[in-house]
Amino acid sequence: MAERRRSNGSSNESSSSSSSSPGTAAATVCRIPDDHIFSILLRLPIDSILCFGMTCRRLRSLTYSDALWESICRRDWGSSSVDDLIKAHDPSIPIAWQNLYQQLHQLDSVYCRRLLAAAAPATPPAPDMVPSPRASHSLNFVSGCLLLFGGGCEGGRHRDDTWVAYMGNDLRRILKWQKISSDIPSGRFGHSCVVVGDSLVLFGGINDNAVRKNDTWIGRIVLHETSGMTLSWRLLDVGSVAPPPRGAHAGCCIDKRKMLIYGGIGTSGVRLGDTWVLDLSENLCFGTWVEVVTHPSPPSRSGHTLTHIGGTRTILFGGRGLGYDVLNDLWLFEAYEGCFWRWLQLPIDLQSIPHGLSLPRVGHSATLILGGQLLIYGGEDSCRHRKDDFWLLDVSSYRQPIITLPRAGLLTQMWKRLRAVGDNPMCRSFHQTCADNSGRYLYVFGGMVDGVLQPAELSGLRYRGCCKSVKLVNSSSSSF
Repeated sequence: MAERRRSNGSSNESSSSSSSSPGTAAATVCRIPDDHIFSILLRLPIDSILCFGMTCRRLRSLTYSDALWESICRRDWGSSSVDDLIKAHDPSIPIAWQNLYQQLHQLDSVYCRRLLAAAAPATPPAPDMVPSPRASHSLNFVSGCLLLFGGGCEGGRHRDDTWVAYMGNDLRRILKWQKISSDIPSGRFGHSCVVVGDSLVLFGGINDNAVRKNDTWIGRIVLHETSGMTLSWRLLDVGSVAPPPRGAHAGCCIDKRKMLIYGGIGTSGVRLGDTWVLDLSENLCFGTWVEVVTHPSPPSRSGHTLTHIGGTRTILFGGRGLGYDVLNDLWLFEAYEGCFWRWLQLPIDLQSIPHGLSLPRVGHSATLILGGQLLIYGGEDSCRHRKDDFWLLDVSSYRQPIITLPRAGLLTQMWKRLRAVGDNPMCRSFHQTCADNSGRYLYVFGGMVDGVLQPAELSGLRYRGCCKSVKLVNSSSSSF
């Protein structure tokens, strides 16, 4: 009897062992329908997806399918970026989504090219056909157009002109700038202007009398088949509460219908450290400014950047602090527990930066590009030496809500310097950049560059007026 029990126990153990064997587990997985496996894979990191594909031929076929990798690109880059990338792609050539994902992961260079203004062959465009050189202006990509407004020029004077160039999906297009006649908003530089849907929201700035502003404007481009483009501006009703007047602050659009601003230089010339959020109505007819007071928060500064990276999360980088020191700290602004805003300082491992290179900068640009990473370009250091370097900042780990911050030692791959090939982008600061809707192309206009001191120029600065495009390139494969 006892031996029968032992025999049964041994048989049960053998059965349990065989049921949990790798071959049986693999067979069980293979019985799961394709759409269920598809959903599971989209919840896994890339390394786990690739390991999963080594299990059997069927799973390998699924994990290397274009349908899965297109979904992964949508997951990691956002559906709108992928949709715009498809629109700009030649429909006769299928997109190899896994190859594209890998190229962006291994991105090591950018290709720079100067975009020419429309004119007769071998004839430079007339002055009234192109925007004049400037810095601290705004440049946005909205409704398929580049829109440039305001800025400062030699002598500390402001610009009050608005220019539009239709781009569509064609980077090779020669720029045809159109000057838009409008007396509003008034001329200014150091303002912020962000895209909200198919409209623009502009706030603040400084005029050539050193007057700081705190007005809020809504702009809308309309494309006409016969008469070209028109732009209408109107002053937004924000009630009795608004941020104090300022310029040289930073702003971005968050959460579809909100504008975030931080810092800048106030009426007394002191750098500010306050955070404000503008909540816009659905029809953009009115808005409400609310100051967000949190602890901790970034130190006061100007000339920094704010870049929205998805959801309610935004990255702040660099700028000039209270003591005129140039900063290289990194902060995340996000909605906490769904309803509270907070600032978190992110660790930076400076040991990963090659010797002889420095990250601190002011007057730079930081743009979210295809692949969900930040492309940082130019700026100047504490000695006003201007930069022409491109840096890729990996923010993928910060695109989801943060529970605990990683240690600096775990962030050695966070910063990557990219090589610039093609036309010389030049050292510049207080320029402006914007990306097309797909994030594949970056447009750069204006800024201040180092140059020989001329009587009409200030401190050896030259104002730039050409427009350049930057295309993402991987040197180990073809560009994309």
